Amino acid sequence: MVHVTLADRAEFLAGDHTVIRELLHPAKQSLALGYSVAHGTLAPGNRSKWHRLTSSEVYYIIAGLGHLTVDDSVIAVSPGSVVYVPPGRKQSLENNGSIAIEFLCLVDPAWRLEDEEVLE
Repeated sequence: MVHVTLADRAEFLAGDHTVIRELLHPAKQSLALGYSVAHGTLAPGNRSKWHRLTSSEVYYIIAGLGHLTVDDSVIAVSPGSVVYVPPGRKQSLENNGSIAIEFLCLVDPAWRLEDEEVLE
């Protein structure tokens, strides 16, 4: 069994300019997982850089309000929203609320730097 908390994980600025804490990652922990799980935040008034992954991605919104744009589709997100982003899709998250957007992100297969392309 593996147990982690947010406090266990260091924050870093991801290539898309969201603040990330990797919670579970098979390349960094001894885990029989094919996916990775991260916790992210995006400050009010900010937008993540346009990016795409070769992996699929699932966002679960914990707090905050905003819009997730995937290719030409704009989706309003709020606490409890779950959004699946297929591999290779151009995406950006925008916070248009008054508090930070807080989210969990599951990437399958597990996130790797070489699988992400920042488009701006």
